[in-house]
Amino acid sequence: MAGTGALGDNSGAALATLGEQCADFALQSSDVAGFVGEVHQRIARDHQRLSGLRQGVGELSRLQGEANEAAAEVRDVAARADILITESHRAIGTALADIGALIEDVLRMGERLEGFVAAIEKAGSISGGLDAITRQTGLLAINATIEAARAGDQASGFAVVASEVKRLAGQARQETAHVTDSLHGIETSARGVIEDVRASVDRGRAARARAGEITGALETIAALVSQFDQRTGEIERCGVEITDQVGAIESGLGEIASSAESNSRQLTTAGDRLDELEGRSNAMLNMVAHNIAGSGVETRDGRYVEMARAQARQVRGVIAEALGSARLDVATLFDSGHRARPGSNPPQYDAPFADFADRAIRPLLDGYTHAEAAIVGCCLVDRRGWLPTHITERSQPQRPDDRRWNIEYARNRQLFMDKQTRAALDGDGDWFLFTYRQDFGDGRYRALRSVFVPLVFEGRKWGLYELGYLI
Repeated sequence: MAGTGALGDNSGAALATLGEQCADFALQSSDVAGFVGEVHQRIARDHQRLSGLRQGVGELSRLQGEANEAAAEVRDVAARADILITESHRAIGTALADIGALIEDVLRMGERLEGFVAAIEKAGSISGGLDAITRQTGLLAINATIEAARAGDQASGFAVVASEVKRLAGQARQETAHVTDSLHGIETSARGVIEDVRASVDRGRAARARAGEITGALETIAALVSQFDQRTGEIERCGVEITDQVGAIESGLGEIASSAESNSRQLTTAGDRLDELEGRSNAMLNMVAHNIAGSGVETRDGRYVEMARAQARQVRGVIAEALGSARLDVATLFDSGHRARPGSNPPQYDAPFADFADRAIRPLLDGYTHAEAAIVGCCLVDRRGWLPTHITERSQPQRPDDRRWNIEYARNRQLFMDKQTRAALDGDGDWFLFTYRQDFGDGRYRALRSVFVPLVFEGRKWGLYELGYLI
């Protein structure tokens, strides 16, 4: 829709002013829409993090509930342990008393055995005296027998008595020997028993001392259990307070999330309205620019429109010449089988036309871009939004794990599609003037104006030539 004739000075100036105002309004709408979109993205990210936080708080609440139950169980166990220790302490005290009484009984039995051994020793000494008497009696009987033999018949009676005394003395000696042996055996046994009793007494005393140590340990353990029970009670109380606080936080997060969702919906509505307003402003801008074109009225955008159209003709000529000389074929030019580059982030796509574009078109784009400081870049874009090449500054090799940098400086062979590019691709005009937001990813953008010129080869629209500039 090129201009159809010269306009009057006043109407032309008014139309130019209207065009400038439409352009400024469209640019401001695009900038505000970008700001709203950025805020919306931030709210969406915050809402996502908030959802994760709510889940974390919910999990914390569940874990805190389990901790409270565990603390209650531990406190119950501590109470039962305290009862058990008290009962054990009582039982050990009773056992110690029994052991003490047993030790005293053993001591008394040992003392009695000591007296019994003394009596045995005394009996042994008496037995020894009896043995000496029997030996002496035996000697006297022998002497009496000898003397009776000398006296002859007159002392025969005495001889009989002496013989009987001798026999009785021998028997007495034998019995005394038996008694002595028996007493010696009893004494030996008694001393063994006494030694065993003494060992038992020593072991009983050691057991009583050890039991006393156990009692002391039980008392210490009981004190620790009591302290543990107190601490557990404090933990349980703190757990209940934490549960209440977590519940309040969860409730507050729910309210914040609800408010964030409401704000997000409102921002979405505002963004949609701004996008609609931006689209209408761009349509008015493009219409006014076409009406002014060729009228002789100068505008800020007019020179860039003519510059873009001239550059597009030159680019078309280079590609057409390559097609005519068979250095490029139509199938290669329109090949839409874009293949993703492995490991690229964001994804870059290769197609046969890209190598030709890098060699033959990129030098032209660099020259166009450096012609004026206000020009931020020139590029080609096909019907899918694919950029086969870009200016050298924006066609750097990607950096591994640096998506933010790659979006801005490795834009070649990436896919970019926005409403303005889509409108230019689908429109029937010979050129289009729009304002739009150049996307740098992560909510970063730059509001600028672009002239889009369709590129048509052999009656088929391949895509667009774009010149972007700042006002």
